Amino acid sequence: MTWSIVARDPLTGHLGIAVATRFFAVGALVPHIRGGIGAVATQAFVSPLYGLDGLSLLAAGKAPEEIIAELTARDAGRNQRQLHLIDAKGRNAAFTGAACIDWAGHLIDENVSVAGNMLAGPDVVAETLATYNNAMDKPLAERLLLAMQAGEDAGGDKRGRQSAALVIHRDQDYPWLSIRADDHPDPLAELVRLHTVAGERYLHVAETMATRQNPNGMTDRREIDEKIAALEAARIAEGGPSASFATPLKM
Repeated sequence: MTWSIVARDPLTGHLGIAVATRFFAVGALVPHIRGGIGAVATQAFVSPLYGLDGLSLLAAGKAPEEIIAELTARDAGRNQRQLHLIDAKGRNAAFTGAACIDWAGHLIDENVSVAGNMLAGPDVVAETLATYNNAMDKPLAERLLLAMQAGEDAGGDKRGRQSAALVIHRDQDYPWLSIRADDHPDPLAELVRLHTVAGERYLHVAETMATRQNPNGMTDRREIDEKIAALEAARIAEGGPSASFATPLKM
């Protein structure tokens, strides 16, 4: 009832998942990521354990193909499930159960995979993958959003649309960006809007957050405030609307 793309940026090692469906709050259970470890999307007759256990097995050093074999072997419901995953090295694998509702299937390429079920047809997956690969000059978030929109334009979920999500991790356990449209008439367009809003302030704040390598983070707000002010000035100069931020950098 869903299609998704799981990717690793080969230049940065960042991991991302984008997903859309005609079902409520798809972002709550389908995407699972740990920075520096890997990413797993579990869908169709979704098993959250595939995501949770899949990440644990990736952290233990198992290869994606081994993980799929292990997870499905112990699950009597596997024929109604679908998952795909990638590790921090870019190794990936996918599984589509034989009882997943047509159209169902997956495609795997270098550092990326696309999988879906109950879709309008195979073009949904093919166009999602092709668009992603043709946009390698763009940032990962934009690449994933463009790819998902191409899948939607190819027919998407054959029942319609309702929710979508985008999650990106850099090298930390927490997400660098996590946005969701849980119940929306055009959820992918809403993700694009939210991503634009995130770029106005949130993603600059994200650069200040504590990391395992730098547990102090950055607490001097002047540099980030200057960047935000410069972007705001450029937006106004180009004739765009002002974001109207009247307060200093805050969370």
